[in-house]
Amino acid sequence: MPSVALDGEPVPRTGELPAHSLAELGDRPLGFYVHVPFCVTRCGYCDFNTYTADELVSRDGTATASRQTYAEQAIAEVELADRVLSGDRPPVGTVFVGGGTPTLLSAEDLGSVVAAIGARFGFTPDVEITTEANPETVTPDYLRRLRGAGFTRVSFGMQSARPHVLRVLERGHTPGRPERCVAWAREAGFDHVNLDLIYGTPGESDDDWAASLAAAIGAGPDHVSAYSLIVEEGTRLAARVRRGELTEPDDDAMADRYLMADEALAAAGFTPYEVSNWARGAQGRSAHNMLYWTGGHWWGVGPGAHSHVGGTRWWNVKHPAAYAARLSARQAPAQAREVLTEAERRFERVLLELRVERGCPLNLLDESGLLAAQRLVREGLLDADAHARGHAALTRRGRLLADAVVRDLT
Repeated sequence: MPSVALDGEPVPRTGELPAHSLAELGDRPLGFYVHVPFCVTRCGYCDFNTYTADELVSRDGTATASRQTYAEQAIAEVELADRVLSGDRPPVGTVFVGGGTPTLLSAEDLGSVVAAIGARFGFTPDVEITTEANPETVTPDYLRRLRGAGFTRVSFGMQSARPHVLRVLERGHTPGRPERCVAWAREAGFDHVNLDLIYGTPGESDDDWAASLAAAIGAGPDHVSAYSLIVEEGTRLAARVRRGELTEPDDDAMADRYLMADEALAAAGFTPYEVSNWARGAQGRSAHNMLYWTGGHWWGVGPGAHSHVGGTRWWNVKHPAAYAARLSARQAPAQAREVLTEAERRFERVLLELRVERGCPLNLLDESGLLAAQRLVREGLLDADAHARGHAALTRRGRLLADAVVRDLT
């Protein structure tokens, strides 16, 4: 019998996909996302599917899930993916390990999951293999072992260079540590290193943000991601805002911080190839994220991970214990799925491809969307030259209003 979910449609126990989705496998790149759900502590702003050690212990004191056995479970799902994605399929071009805190696992465990993907699917000659990393969980030796395990990119969660901002975010690392991690990664042989930043934290000033940008740029990464803080319901940060302990981020201040980032990064030789991501040169861009934004196929491994193949999207059960139990019983860990209609797929293509530098093809738009695109060019939100080449591409001002532009075009 298929599993039953509150939303989405049931998923067969075998995880099998509709034939029409499998038929599209050879048409677009294929990637893997591997979710590692473990954290030492949960940051106050985070609503990701993560668990601390205390949250993985039953009432009688026994562990319901373990870091030590997690790689084995992830490999079991890779083997499931191999059975489901049979037939004409491309080799894997990108692997991204996220979390949680992936670097709580040993470099060897992470490498074993990557090796299993390569053994089952094969890799493209230029495969990109990335992991996120908490600055406090890596050492020069760990990064050397990670590079030896086949990883080609590493992304450090810097967030801010100011201690008081890190305290509000409940980040555990000390200022300066991410910059040292970049140097260690370079010494370990990583050509591609990213720093993640967050702007708009309550109590952050323009000077604080400028200092964080300067520190990130000065560390020498070839990629920087800068995201506006979102106060997610159910987080400790949301509770503090609700109680009046912290102020809600201001939209105008957020826009100013974004422009500060764009100007500082452009001056340092970075190009905004996506709304929230800047890279030095084409090689510095994240191929895995480009796969998401341009409608590629990916299989998400791990508790709560999402996947997409040929217009079918599914998501795994969230708790690590439930995930392990499904795989132990040789069942797919998927909780539910949805098969997108052509209209939904078109909308998603506009939504996602508009975010990237080249924009979305105008032939995705209906008549009202094409008229809106002409108006948005006149208003300075879409690039006139790109429009003449048949694409809707955001200007810098358009990036500030990307959601509104999408609404107008669709």
